[in-house]
Amino acid sequence: MKVIADLHTHSRYAMACSSAITIKGMESTALEKGINLVSTGDFTHGSWLAEIKRDLEDPDGTGLFNLKGSNSGVKFILGVEVSTVFNNTPTTVKKVHHCILLPSIEHADAVRDALSKYGAMDSDGRPTLSMSPAEMVENVRSVTKDAVVFPAHAWTPFFGVFGAFSGFDSMEEAYQDQAQHIHALEMGLSSDSPMNWRISKLDKYTLLGNSDMHSLPKMGREANVMEIDERHLDYRTLADIINHKDAGRMVKNIEFYPEEGKYHFDGHRNCNVSVNPDTSTIEKCPVCGKRLVIGVLHRVNDFADRPPGTVPHGSVPYVHAVPLMEVIAYVMGKTAYSRVVADTYTSMVSALGPEFEILLDIPPDRIAKVAGDDIAKAIINVREEKIGITPGYNGVFGVLDLLNRKKGKMHNFVRQRGISDFTG
Repeated sequence: MKVIADLHTHSRYAMACSSAITIKGMESTALEKGINLVSTGDFTHGSWLAEIKRDLEDPDGTGLFNLKGSNSGVKFILGVEVSTVFNNTPTTVKKVHHCILLPSIEHADAVRDALSKYGAMDSDGRPTLSMSPAEMVENVRSVTKDAVVFPAHAWTPFFGVFGAFSGFDSMEEAYQDQAQHIHALEMGLSSDSPMNWRISKLDKYTLLGNSDMHSLPKMGREANVMEIDERHLDYRTLADIINHKDAGRMVKNIEFYPEEGKYHFDGHRNCNVSVNPDTSTIEKCPVCGKRLVIGVLHRVNDFADRPPGTVPHGSVPYVHAVPLMEVIAYVMGKTAYSRVVADTYTSMVSALGPEFEILLDIPPDRIAKVAGDDIAKAIINVREEKIGITPGYNGVFGVLDLLNRKKGKMHNFVRQRGISDFTG
C-alpha cells in the first residue's frame, strides 16, 4: 500500500502554534490531505501527552496508533522536536533542532523523564535542552535502541545542524560518537532533493520532507511517500526505511519549491535586501552594513562537491508541490485563510478527493469542471515547473506567481523543466 507520511508536526502546546490543533483535528486534516501516517508531535509536553494517551490507541501493538474508535486508516506515530543548546566552545553557543520518533507510550514517558533533567518539558511543545546533540541521542537511546533521531530542517540558518549560524560542517562534528545512529535528515522547506544531491557525503542518509506543521492547514506541505505491505505497516518497518536499512520502500518525496522557503537566499529582512549567492558575493547589507543572514542555497553551495543537476545512483524521485489552499488563494487574490478560499478547498476535496490527488494526479479537465480553468492551469503549471518565484530570505517566504501574471517582474524564475529531469 502507498503510505504518505508527515513525520514532523506540532501541537497547540508548542510556541507560535495554532490553538485549534487537536488529535481529532489532525486526523480530519490528514484525511483531507490524503496523508495516512502523521507524527503526533510534542509528546514530551505533559498536557499533550495526556491527550495522546486519552485519544489514541495501539490495539495491535504495532507501534503506530489510531484515534480510538476510528477506522479512518490514519495512523499516528509518537514524535517530538527538541532543541539542544550548549557551549560548543567557551564563547560559542550552538542551538540545533532534532526530531525523535518512538514506538510506545511507555517509551515516551521514559524519554520525557530522561530529558527533563536538561530542560522544562511543559513550557513548550518543543523543549529546549541544555545538552549537546550527542548527549541527547545517548539519553534517548538509553531508553530504547528503537528510537529514531534525525536533524530537523537541517539547513535552517539558526537551528539547523548545517545552518550558517548554529550548525556544523558534518554529522560527525555535530553528533560526535552518536553520529553512527543518525541515518536520515530533514531537508527543510528551503532546500530540496536536487540541492542535497549535490553533496556526496549525504548519499548515505535518507532525505525526508516534513511539514513542521504549526497549524492544521500546513500539514503535508512536505511529505514522504513509501510503499509498504499493509501486513507490515508498523513502527519497525518505518524505522528501517528512515534509517536507510530498507530505503527501497521510500518511493517519492513531495517537496516545497525551495525558493518559496523563507531562508533560501541570503538577505536582511529589515532592509528588504535579498541576495542570490549564485550571482553575488555580498556578505554585508548594502543598506545598514550589518552581516547578511546566510541562506540555505549559500550553505549548500559551500558543502557541494557536485554540479547542479547531479542525480546520484539510487536517489528517491521527488515532485514539487504547492499546497492547494495557496493555489486557490493566489488565483482568487485572497489570503489562504479567507472564507472563500476555505469553502473552495472544501468543495474541491469533496468533489475530487484528497488534496495530494488533486495536486499530483487528477487530470486538469476534471479540476476545471469543479474549480475553474485558472485553478486547473495553476496546478498544471506547478506540476510542470512553469511558475515564477521571488525567493524567500531571512524569514520572509518566497512569493509564487503560478500563472506568470508578473512575468519579467519577478526576481527569479524557476527554470522550466520536467520532473523526470531529476528522478532516478
